[in-house]
Amino acid sequence: MSAPTGSARPVRAASRPAAAPGGGVGPVRLPVEYVLPLRRSTDTGLDELTGYLRGLRGLVDVTVVDGSPPELFARHAACWRGLLRHLPPDPAVHGVDDTARGVLTGVAAARHEHVVIADDDVRYDAVGLRAVHRWLDRVDLVRPQDYFDPLPWHAWWDTGRTLLDRALGADHPTGTLAVRRSTFRAMGGYDPDVLFGNLELVRTVRAYGGTEAAPAGLYVRRLPPTVPRFRDQRVRHAYHDLARPARLLVSLAVLPGVVAALAARRPGLLLVAAAATAALAESGRRRAGGAAVFPPGTSLAAPAWLLERGVCGWLAVGRGVFRGGLRHAGRRVRRPAHSVRTLRRRLAPVEPDDLTRWLDTDPGSVRH
Repeated sequence: MSAPTGSARPVRAASRPAAAPGGGVGPVRLPVEYVLPLRRSTDTGLDELTGYLRGLRGLVDVTVVDGSPPELFARHAACWRGLLRHLPPDPAVHGVDDTARGVLTGVAAARHEHVVIADDDVRYDAVGLRAVHRWLDRVDLVRPQDYFDPLPWHAWWDTGRTLLDRALGADHPTGTLAVRRSTFRAMGGYDPDVLFGNLELVRTVRAYGGTEAAPAGLYVRRLPPTVPRFRDQRVRHAYHDLARPARLLVSLAVLPGVVAALAARRPGLLLVAAAATAALAESGRRRAGGAAVFPPGTSLAAPAWLLERGVCGWLAVGRGVFRGGLRHAGRRVRRPAHSVRTLRRRLAPVEPDDLTRWLDTDPGSVRH
């Protein structure tokens, strides 16, 4: 069951959030645990991340669950000593998704009921943290709206997806969620052997009977990925839609529609479709004060993104059908996420508070 996302007036910042939290805001600490699951192969950007974490320290308690190689883990430990709590992933928790293993470890170790989960490219400010804290007084899970800043071309491109999702309901943020620790523990966490961990966590909360909110005006800044990482994510993100059949069908219809219009020598139809897509995205940009964080012109990215998703959707289906899934962390993962119905069946017979209970329930999901 979800909390209303459109009728209720969401709490949001009045202007673009600052890069570091706490600027111009009193030093009132919140009873909130900030869990950052981390796994790095290089220390690029470590100084900037450390500065951000130092700013968080005056607002919330921070736990970094670090699955980086030993030499990097030791370097991080030395850099963050006295600044935050730095832990390795719990060795008892296995799974193909390193982020999920970090989340399972971090939420289990959290010192507060309200837990913010954020990747290392997410940049909360004090306003966003306080808004999430207030929402968690009312619901079990919060889905903030993330946005890219700065906005290079590839972040502009992906913003087209965000705006379409906002226009049609609510975006699924890939970088951050917030959850009540008691609910998370009672439902036994979530499956770390799927590709779309955030969707899996959201659906597990729903299957457990928890409530969620996706306030369209609760904005959280996010740093853009590198261009190589952006390119690597194209088919993987399309593969996520295998867990959302309606979205998948729409994306699979795009390419045949383009081919049919060109074959019929009706390019005007494509221009009309592109204009309608951009107009829909523009309605998402303006929703809940979104123009403050989504610059003018970002809605024009929506037709290009939709065409890309139309191509990558077919590639994703091919990977799922002919290759048995996508390669991730040295293994081939077939399932992007479970349905709520499946999760309800799986939740029923197990004991709560067992974060490793998923390990033997779906051995066909992952192949070596």
